[in-house]
Amino acid sequence: MTEDRRSEVAGRLRGRGAPANPVGRFEAWRREAVDDGWGGLEQLAGDPPPRTEVYTDRARSVISRNDSPDVPFEQSINPYRGCEHGCVYCYARPTHNYLGLSSGLDFETRIFAKPDAAERLREGLARPGYRCRPIALGTNTDAYQPVERRLGITRRILECLAACRHPLGIVTKSALVLRDLDILAPMAAEGLASVMVSITTLDPRLARRLEPRAAAPHRRFEILRELAAAGVPCGVMVAPVIPGLTDHEMERILERAAAAGATAAAYVLLRLPHDLAELFDGWLTAHYPDRRLRVLALLRQCRGGRLDDPAFGRRMCGRGPYAELLARRFRVACRRWGLESRSLPGRCDLFRPPPRSPQLDLFG
Repeated sequence: MTEDRRSEVAGRLRGRGAPANPVGRFEAWRREAVDDGWGGLEQLAGDPPPRTEVYTDRARSVISRNDSPDVPFEQSINPYRGCEHGCVYCYARPTHNYLGLSSGLDFETRIFAKPDAAERLREGLARPGYRCRPIALGTNTDAYQPVERRLGITRRILECLAACRHPLGIVTKSALVLRDLDILAPMAAEGLASVMVSITTLDPRLARRLEPRAAAPHRRFEILRELAAAGVPCGVMVAPVIPGLTDHEMERILERAAAAGATAAAYVLLRLPHDLAELFDGWLTAHYPDRRLRVLALLRQCRGGRLDDPAFGRRMCGRGPYAELLARRFRVACRRWGLESRSLPGRCDLFRPPPRSPQLDLFG
């Protein structure tokens, strides 16, 4: 079997985004699929897709803090590690390597849930030195991925934040966020909640390949419409912008989002850290071989000759003529459709910390 055929077989696992399951970058051993002449790789293509497994992640704290100058938040919570949506471009995929797992299929089939996240959050908010700043939900992996429907971890986090009148912002591509309108709408009325809906493309066929288990593109505009109707400030995150594949859709996405009720917008250029570059290259080979070289060449133009540039100030939007053109197009479209090119704010002056438990008082 040729190398191209192996890539094609690996890239067509039904319902999954990653074309392979490479060994993590911290592992001492490497595995490679080899055609033994008995048709093993062909049989692999006909096997059922790997099932999702959920593991318990007992975290001592759940609030992550950062001082990055190119993200609009200081605090975030990720109820899950790994994501069932299976978006092949997800920059969080390489974080699974820290668990001794692959950034490929493992990332979307081996999910680590934090069932006690709300309790750890309550403890964190009750600490005397806690300083209220908006908390972002879903910055690494989607807080409303399919497993949330069964586990309800994100909803319990929202209940905790609502009780404390703590501001939050959500980024999601899932219609499951509408389940929690009974919490989000009252919070939004006090300036405490906002939602950004991530939209990558308007093409349903492309979306099915890029992000196989996320909501369809038309459904995401409906999410914006329902959020706006409920009084929840909402915006659109055009992310990622993939040069040569989705970049031509930027203006139409912003136009439709504004018509659906979005009042803010942001975008992120495709990021391919670590072995995600190899995964995405394999995906292009399997699904869009005729566009592969152009996509990678344009991305290198925006990344200083590489496929990824982690430097602050450049990692989100790139640099060079092509990246500058994207930025200008975005600014012009935002002005045209009345979208603020920034994230939605949240009030911090209403925060009321939860009472400390007797156990904490005894040993605090």
